[in-house]
Amino acid sequence: MEWLNYHHLYYFWTVVRKGSIVAACETLRLSPSTVSAQLHELEESLDQKLLVRSGRTLVPTEAGKIVESYAEEIFSLGHELLDTMKKDRAPKPLRLSVGIVDALPKLVAHWLMEPALRLPQRVRLICREGSPARLLAQLATGDLDVVLSDAPAHPASRVRAYNHLIAKSGVSFIATPKLCLRHKRDFPRSLDGAPMLLPADNTTLRNELDQWFESLRVRPVVMGEFEDNAMLRAFAESGEGIVPVASCVERNFVQKSKLRRIGRTRAVEVSFYAISTEKKLKHPPVVAICGGVRRRLAA
Repeated sequence: MEWLNYHHLYYFWTVVRKGSIVAACETLRLSPSTVSAQLHELEESLDQKLLVRSGRTLVPTEAGKIVESYAEEIFSLGHELLDTMKKDRAPKPLRLSVGIVDALPKLVAHWLMEPALRLPQRVRLICREGSPARLLAQLATGDLDVVLSDAPAHPASRVRAYNHLIAKSGVSFIATPKLCLRHKRDFPRSLDGAPMLLPADNTTLRNELDQWFESLRVRPVVMGEFEDNAMLRAFAESGEGIVPVASCVERNFVQKSKLRRIGRTRAVEVSFYAISTEKKLKHPPVVAICGGVRRRLAA
């Protein structure tokens, strides 16, 4: 009977999380040659190439991503088992598997999930990021409890899913104090010719902004387009341009940086959805996300 070597699987999982064999070896306390050899044995036993080099890091192949998802599940359950045995009288934590659409900024994703983490019963959170199609497929198989997105599931999707609108937010434009002084007066007309850092053109927010600028006949100078929200923020902090963010997380954005608000608008709105296979939400952490966010916005 064939048997999976879980030690090898754990080494693979650690390498994927750390991004390189050398970094993984610091955690595993093994030599690179040992880890490399055992990764090779795992690939041979599965008859699949699991890792490829991308720049200085190792990333999983398509087959490797499948193995990674199983490894995540296996070792998460293992940790859960240990926690249960150590605290056999403590209530079992609520498990919440969340898919986060890759276009959704990380700061927004945390803001949306925060109410679930404030429940009286401990929540064990598992986050997976990916394209809407990939996450919806995992939702359909039960691997995810909910998908958080800035757009509803497409009607043409083969997955039977329900879109639960969590919140709508206006948009704030923030920049360094120097740019604020220059463009705060006569907002939003002041954005005409202003240096702008925008999200990538495949995002809902970008499409809404482009239409709004066109309606105002405002033409900012696009200094950069970013898929990564952290990089966009770094460029904004260096004074390269003005950045639009959802107003619901403006305070979080400003508090942790030197940026200030130029102005806000409700003419551009960003919507956030919890997509699930349930018409009526029942899983307590998912219910907490929807209810908690609505209460915070109302307040």
